[in-house]
Parts: sequence; C-alpha cells; structure tokens
Amino acid sequence: MESQKPAAKPAAKKEEKISNVRGIRSAFAVICLCFVVALCVFIFVLGNPNNFEGGDTANHPLNLLGTIYHGGFIVPILQTLFLTVIVLFVERWIAISSAQGKGNTSKFVADIKGFLAKNEIDKAMARCKDQKGSVASVVYNTLVKYKEMDANTQLSKEQKLTTLRNEVEEATALEMPSLTQNLPVVASLTTLGTLVGLLGTVMGMIKSFQALATSGSPDSTALSAGISEALVNTAFGIATGALAVITYNFYTNKIDNLTYAIDEIGFSIVATFAATH
Repeated sequence: MESQKPAAKPAAKKEEKISNVRGIRSAFAVICLCFVVALCVFIFVLGNPNNFEGGDTANHPLNLLGTIYHGGFIVPILQTLFLTVIVLFVERWIAISSAQGKGNTSKFVADIKGFLAKNEIDKAMARCKDQKGSVASVVYNTLVKYKEMDANTQLSKEQKLTTLRNEVEEATALEMPSLTQNLPVVASLTTLGTLVGLLGTVMGMIKSFQALATSGSPDSTALSAGISEALVNTAFGIATGALAVITYNFYTNKIDNLTYAIDEIGFSIVATFAATH
C-alpha cells in the first residue's frame, strides 16, 4: 500500500494546473464601461456650448469638437467601439506579457534544451520556476510527468511517450484560452466598426441630399450638418477597424510565437525521453 503513495503525487500536481495569465474575463463589462465613458464625452465634452455659435448645439460648430458632435447619435457608438479596442489592446498587452514570463523566450527555450541534453531535469524545472509564464508552465508540468514516467516501471516505453505527448497537449490546451481571450471580440470589431461607420456615413449623406432637395436655395446648415456627420462617422469607423486589425494581428503573431516555443520544447522533451530510455 505504501508503494502507491508516490503515485498519488502526480494527481495533486495535475490539480495545480491553473493558468496564471492575467486578463479581463468579461469583454461585455469593458464594452459597457466604454459606452458610459463615450456617452459622457459626447454630452459634456463634444456637446459643450462653447463649441458652437451662440452657445447652442444646433448652431454652426466653432471647432473640431463641435463638428464631431454634429456627427449624430452614432458618434458615441463608434467611440464606444474605438475605446473598447484600445482597452482590449492594453489588456492583451498585460496578459501576453505575463504569459511570456521573465526574460527572453528564445533564451529560455535554448536553456531548457541544454538541460535536457545533459539530462538535468531538476535544473530545467528550476529554470521554469524562475522564468514563469505560459511556456514555462507547460514545460514544468511536462517535466513533472517526465520524472513520473522515469520512475514508472509498469508502462512500456511507447505508453510513456504517449503519456508525455498527452501531457504537453493538455498543458497547452489549458494555457491557450487565456492567451486568446477577448481576441475574438477584437476580430469582430474589425468589421463592426467599419459597418457602423458606414451606417453613419449613409445617414449623413441622406441628410445632405434632403437639404439639397428642399425648394428654393438649399439649407446650408442642414447640408453642412449632413456632410459633417458622414465624414466624422467615416473617420471613426475607419480608425476603429484599422486599430482592431492591427491589434488582432499583432497579438495573434505573439501567441503563435509562444505556441511554436511550446511545440519545440515539447518535442525536445519527448525526443530526450525516447533517446535516454
């Protein structure tokens, strides 16, 4: 019975596999907060009477802030989307930075491969604790399983190799959701921001053509208001879509680099075990 106690330790290690990647869990809360901020900016900053002739928001704007205000009710919606992209950009920066851990990931991979070549598993595990981050977490959990398989005398070599491969896949699957969290929202904003901006553009042009269609001389105030609404919404829509595309591609590339590092070390661990057992 006592010989079964060491076998219970790996199970305890398995329960400790919790991703330490920091990040905002609810993108909906971010959107709601950004909407409140955008609405306050639209009403109290853009809609400030000092931005318009005679202190009346219905009059001609005196500056760019007043022009943006005349963009209409779609402006705070576009501002919400734009602010959401900015917040999620910062949030993913913090999350990916914590996932990368301390120091250079490439150097960490080289160090681990060096320890594996010398069969210094304990030093490799200590290096993982020092590095921290997602890659180090996956490697550490795999090395724990490595030592367990090394001490196991019941399983065949092929079964041990399969167990190690499964450990790498399981540990990677645990980290990936934390790395890619909120990126689907950013991907949606690449299209949504452009479409909402296009909607504002169409509505502004409708107002402009309505001003041109009036009998007699066109209403210049209504005409300029429609054009400003169209151009402001176009600008916000393009800015939101462009920033969202940059954010998504930037962090997708970083996540791919982390995934490649995990795959490289995972292959090295399995290859080392196969060569030394």
